[in-house]
Amino acid sequence: MNWSGLESLLSGVNKYSTAFGRIWLSMVFVFRVMVFVVAAQRVWGDESKDFVCNTRQPGCTNICYDHIFPISHIRLWALQLIFITCPSFMVMAHVKFREGKDKKYEELHHGSHLYANPGKKRGGLWWTYLLSLVFKAGFDAAFLYILYRIYHGYDLPRLSKCSLDPCPNTVDCFISRPTEKKIFMIFMVVSSVLCIMMCICEMIYLVGKRISKVVRLRNSNDRIRFAEQHELTNMALPRSQYRRIDPTLTESQLSLHKMDKVREGGISTTL
Repeated sequence: MNWSGLESLLSGVNKYSTAFGRIWLSMVFVFRVMVFVVAAQRVWGDESKDFVCNTRQPGCTNICYDHIFPISHIRLWALQLIFITCPSFMVMAHVKFREGKDKKYEELHHGSHLYANPGKKRGGLWWTYLLSLVFKAGFDAAFLYILYRIYHGYDLPRLSKCSLDPCPNTVDCFISRPTEKKIFMIFMVVSSVLCIMMCICEMIYLVGKRISKVVRLRNSNDRIRFAEQHELTNMALPRSQYRRIDPTLTESQLSLHKMDKVREGGISTTL
């Protein structure tokens, strides 16, 4: 399998991811893909060749091997890595669809754009991104459950009993390097659990950010609506229309002041 090609494809998804998504992608490639390619394939490369049972009955060893290892750990982990990385392509495909749609809109409307940023997680792209996180966490959890059910836990026993046909009786079977394989299996399981937790954290981050944005927008609309419904009118006259009267004026001066006000108002009085 060409893992470098898969890495180059997922690197394009990295620019559309949040900080949690970038950490998840780094964990997948450093702790899972690199370990899988460099070490795990070599550790499990001899599981069929060095599987030994204390019998010479033809076919007994093959039947016991198939019973103890219904599916190889390597092939199961390869399927797991493929399934958990495929949902990221949903986001990339949606962004490419937006870019193509925006390009057609720009040609029809002479330079105006339909999307300010096609990679911005808004509207349908936000739901696509959230759905991809659900798929990634779900696939990881499903494969962990399958591994647990097939091998009855995350352990590789040193000795396995087998009494299937055509074995003449109950035989003892041994796998090569069980401790080393157990260590790698636990490491891959722990890495899967950490990736699931990272996906859950990213989902909580996205939903919490969306809820806070909706609350802020609703509060802003409520304030605008309240201001429109309770708009204050200026009931008082301008201060320039008032004249201050000096309280130290005498009665004659006050009467003259009143006459001046009457003349200014255009009222004539006959004495």
